[in-house]
Amino acid sequence: MKSFLISDNRDTWVGLRLAGINGTIVRDRDEANKALKNAMQDKEIGILILTEKIVDMLNDVVMEMKLKSKTPLIIEIPDRHGSIRESNAIADNIRESVGIHI
Repeated sequence: MKSFLISDNRDTWVGLRLAGINGTIVRDRDEANKALKNAMQDKEIGILILTEKIVDMLNDVVMEMKLKSKTPLIIEIPDRHGSIRESNAIADNIRESVGIHI
């Protein structure tokens, strides 16, 4: 299984490329949607890495794929400028999903 990146940022793509992870850079929703669908059809991809801006751009599509597909595992990462999410976004997600305050 391999990992694949869909990024809106060239620096993020270069950094992960140096780590041996292939990927693509997209500029708009249509390109991102096409890249996401192509990646989901590739049975070799076990981990699909998306930047936060790509997830925001395709939120409805990404959530549907997370719910319906077992593979690949979809991971959301910040770009080199840092996270656009709140600093406690993970704790908020756990609280909403499980009902446990951490």
